[in-house]
Amino acid sequence: MLTIYGVYCSRASRNYWMAEELGLPFKSVPVIQARLLADPLAPDARSNTKSPAFLAVNPMGKIPAIEDDGLVLTESLANNLYLARKHGGPLAGADVKEEGQMLAWTLWAATEVEPHTVKIVLTYDNARENTPAGQGTIEASVEGLEGPFARLEAHLKTQDYVVGNRFTVADLNLAEVLRYAMSETYLFEKHPRVKAWLARCHARPAFEKMMAGRRKEAEAA
Repeated sequence: MLTIYGVYCSRASRNYWMAEELGLPFKSVPVIQARLLADPLAPDARSNTKSPAFLAVNPMGKIPAIEDDGLVLTESLANNLYLARKHGGPLAGADVKEEGQMLAWTLWAATEVEPHTVKIVLTYDNARENTPAGQGTIEASVEGLEGPFARLEAHLKTQDYVVGNRFTVADLNLAEVLRYAMSETYLFEKHPRVKAWLARCHARPAFEKMMAGRRKEAEAA
């Protein structure tokens, strides 16, 4: 059985969504971010990214990680590419050309988009959005996203999804990276095709199952 290490309110959400899309049974091991705990190494501390048991899984101390048939992988976007490749179906590449496109869009999301979107979400998570420094970070991040949003907007002019005109792992990976910037609604209003595409991705039942897990987790915190 697939094991996913990490809480829903983290990048592990990507892997939980993917597992739901594929209809995979999975075991969830709720490892929390060490930065959220006063003393992550205390004997009674919750399982976290500095816990020895988790460091045995991922020595880098980052979530998520997955374990599948003895294979351990520790990069959220790569985890999803692996699961798509293993289980096939419409979320996977139909041929090597599509696989290459899915890999390219995923790397693009990680290198060109996420460095900006993660700064936005962390600014809000740390309640700094109304401070001068926080506003500066958000403005700089939005400026950095203008080019990537314009590229995606143009790409979606002739198709509803990024590869093969169907929802695939590439859409899931990119949608999860862009979700971090949803607070900046004006950026999406400027790019209506991107806005509509993200709404299509978020209308999927598997996404709602993942988000239900996030809400349940937040309520229990």
